Amino acid sequence: MNTVLILIFIVGYIAIATENFIHINKAASALITGVLCWTVYILQSDFAAVNTELAEHLSEIAGILFFLLGAMTIVELIDAHDGFEIITSRINTSSKRKLLWITCLLAFFLSAVLDNLTTAIVMVSLVRKLILEKQLRLIFCGMIVIAANAGGAWSPIGDVTTTMLWIGGQITITNIIINTFIPSLISLIVPLIAMSLKLKGTIANKETQPQTSSTLFRAKERNLVFFSGIGVLLLVPVFKTITHLPPFMGMLLGLGLIWVLTEIIHKEKTADKSALSVQYALRKIDSASILFFLGILASVAALESTGVLHTVAKTFDTTLKDDRLIVGTIGILSSIVDNVPLVAATIGMYSMVQFPTDHHFWQFLAYCAGTGGSILIIGSAAGIAAMGIEKIDFFWYLRKISWLALLGYIAGALVFILQSRLF
Repeated sequence: MNTVLILIFIVGYIAIATENFIHINKAASALITGVLCWTVYILQSDFAAVNTELAEHLSEIAGILFFLLGAMTIVELIDAHDGFEIITSRINTSSKRKLLWITCLLAFFLSAVLDNLTTAIVMVSLVRKLILEKQLRLIFCGMIVIAANAGGAWSPIGDVTTTMLWIGGQITITNIIINTFIPSLISLIVPLIAMSLKLKGTIANKETQPQTSSTLFRAKERNLVFFSGIGVLLLVPVFKTITHLPPFMGMLLGLGLIWVLTEIIHKEKTADKSALSVQYALRKIDSASILFFLGILASVAALESTGVLHTVAKTFDTTLKDDRLIVGTIGILSSIVDNVPLVAATIGMYSMVQFPTDHHFWQFLAYCAGTGGSILIIGSAAGIAAMGIEKIDFFWYLRKISWLALLGYIAGALVFILQSRLF
């Protein structure tokens, strides 16, 4: 049975990793893989026992999915009100170096509050308005991918994998920020310095931002939705700390509050009101990603229940031995395949008894899985988004950006290891 499960998972994994080549959405591959894994398991086991295990896993998976659903809807609502213009409209330098540092640092901190995927979309869209020269724009987009992934690694709501570790109890908010912020920042600063040495001069063909004299909403409403949305996202960890309820409860409460706020703001409007509503935002969110996470997490849960992941963990321990080397390898692998199943599998392989909450193993995993995905353009959601928007070629990224991302990844990892030994 285990052999069949592993084969199904590998085939599904290959289909997910080669999505752009086989032209089949990875969500479809993940869903099929997840259901087939549980089907094989239940046909070879006690029906009642397997259904009980499935229900237990589903409760954990649902918490992650509801959290993501709420966060994605709030971000879409902010975007529908042009809330991000509050930040992007203040960028007015024409120096290549200054603009690179501003956009990348902005992406780094914005990613920690929103998430790396949304940040990449926002910042790449901004760069498209600011820079007309194709090659220069590609460089900026590549650096934004590194910045967005680095920013998501140290925040419990900045990356799906970090969120999974937080919801699962492997990390706590304060300690993940304290212990991974500096390594994550180093993983960005090192590539930034290297790229800055290559960039000179000014951007002569910078576009001026269009003046929107007629908008669907007033600036006051835009500001209110933006700051309310950001405030709600930031207060989710506080809500969990005070109430001890799962994080998705705080996120759903925040979504409900934002929903009420927007209904009140737009209650007098008749024309185009729907484009500014939560219902519209719910239609716009990437539902396929939610289904992808459901499928892949269900697949990994089946492997955990059958003991396959425990066997893999023993193999890792025997061959690599050092836990930092194990996590570092996982980080490199996350550049080839999606980091979500890798982290989900790692959570299943290693128990909280072996590595308790806030053990350096989990914190290092958050760093490596988050930043390692930048090494290849297909290794993260942020990279895939930038690839789609700007039509970045895989091999161009490999030549121009990958070595910078790898350099930053190694530098940040060394800082983390040094930091953990000193403190």
